Amino acid sequence: MDLERARELAVEAARAAGRLLAAGTADAFGVHAKGAAGDVVTDLDLASEKVLVERILTAYPGHAVIAEESGLLGAAGAEWTWLVDPLDGTNNVAIGLPAYVVGLALCHAGRPVLGVVHDPVTRQTWSAIRGHGALSPSGVRLAPPARPLPHGPLLAWTQGYTVTRDDATVLGLKAALELHSRRVLQLWAPLLSWVMLARGDIDGMVGYRAEAVDLPAGALIAQEAGMEIRALDGSPFDENVNGTAADRSFVAAHPDTLPTLLPLLTSATRPGAGHHRPG
Repeated sequence: MDLERARELAVEAARAAGRLLAAGTADAFGVHAKGAAGDVVTDLDLASEKVLVERILTAYPGHAVIAEESGLLGAAGAEWTWLVDPLDGTNNVAIGLPAYVVGLALCHAGRPVLGVVHDPVTRQTWSAIRGHGALSPSGVRLAPPARPLPHGPLLAWTQGYTVTRDDATVLGLKAALELHSRRVLQLWAPLLSWVMLARGDIDGMVGYRAEAVDLPAGALIAQEAGMEIRALDGSPFDENVNGTAADRSFVAAHPDTLPTLLPLLTSATRPGAGHHRPG
C-alpha cells in the first residue's frame, strides 16, 4: 500500500468536497433532523460524502468505507478501511457559523495510518502518515512546544452524540475542567479541535465516548505532531477503531503538559467522586 499516493488522493478528495461545501454554504440548503437527540444533517453533508466516497472507491475498489451518513460501503471485512466525515461541524453550518472541516482517515486492520483534515473556510489542509510526522498546509512538519500555563491550560472538549446531558461522568469532568483551566472550548467540530492541538493553539483536548468517524484522522495528526493520547485514567489509549464508545474516552496533550491534566481527570472519574450540578 502506497500511503503517499493515498494521502495525495485523500487531500484532493477533501479539497473537492471542501469546494462544494464552501459554495453550498453561500446559498440556501436543506437541514433535516437526525436521530432523537436533536442532531441534524444537511444536504451538504450528503453531497460532500458522495464526492469523497466515489473518489475513494474508484481508486481503491477493494477497500471498505465507513461514512458518517451512509455507513459501511465497499468491501466489507477488507484489510483497509476508510473513515469519512464529510462535514464535521454540521450544527455550526446549520446556524451559519463558519467553523467546519472535512476529515478522512485510512486504517489498516483497525489502526489509523493516514489522516487528512481540510478546512474549506481557510482552504487549508493538514495531514499525517503514521511514523512520518504531521504536515501543515505549507508542507512544514508540525512540532509545537509545550506552552507555559500561568493561568491554566486552554482545552477543547468533545463527546459522543449519544451521551446524555445528565451523565454523571460528564458533569464531573466538565466541572473539574472549568475549575482548573483557563478556557474550555466546545467547537462542535472535534476535528478542528485536533488540528488546533497539533498546531499548538490549545494545550489539550478531552473526549468522552467520542464518535468513531471523526476521531482517527485528527488524533493521528496530533500524535504525529508530538502530542500524546491517554485514556482518562492515564492508561494507554486504545486507538483501534473497532472498539466501543467506552474505549473512545481520552485526554490528549503535549507530553510535558499531560502530567498536569491526568490527576485532575482521574480524580473526576474515580468511583464515588461527587458529581453535582452547581447551585
